[in-house]
Amino acid sequence: MADVFNEVDEELRQEHYKKLWKNYGKYVVALAVVVVLGTAGSVGWKEYRIAARESESARFVAAVQLLESGDPAQGSAALASLAEDAGAGYRTLARLRQAAALREAGDHSVAVSVYDRLVADGDVDQHLRDLARLLAAQAMLELGTANEDVAQRLVPLLTDDNPWRHSARELRGALALQEGDIETATREFTALSDDLTAPPGIRARAAELLAAVRHEN
Repeated sequence: MADVFNEVDEELRQEHYKKLWKNYGKYVVALAVVVVLGTAGSVGWKEYRIAARESESARFVAAVQLLESGDPAQGSAALASLAEDAGAGYRTLARLRQAAALREAGDHSVAVSVYDRLVADGDVDQHLRDLARLLAAQAMLELGTANEDVAQRLVPLLTDDNPWRHSARELRGALALQEGDIETATREFTALSDDLTAPPGIRARAAELLAAVRHEN
């Protein structure tokens, strides 16, 4: 990542920050997705694994195999079917995996709707519903949704006790960078890079982005 930002022309100034985001912002979204999906495995997994029925497990595995074998339409349909009648555990897994497959296929608007169904599902652990809210915001950014709508999605995740607050702040800083709001971007990336409670990957990316912002200012 450092090499990527070092290649940015020194003559780029504040009016060109949107171009900076256009060229490099995808790294923020892509890497943040990896972080939150990896973390999701440790949040609530034990709770819904214990409650999951064997048949649901088999259906989930079969659906994922369809996706991995190059049949995304059938795999997505199988996951959607599982989500309709499975318990909260595999319903959550199915919707998260279905939405991820839709994003991979470029169908971000449908992915957002899948995430939204998970957010609204009162039977699902709140931490996982918040994860779906964060991923929906990322999908909306990929879709080109207005930044203020994306930012509004992040508000409930920014409390000090929310496990996804660091990823939400990273995305909020990225939105500010895209808008050319250097003051807000600098504040967010500085806070993240200095936050010892933030995941190492997020701190490292925040430091890289902060260095890039300062280099261009």
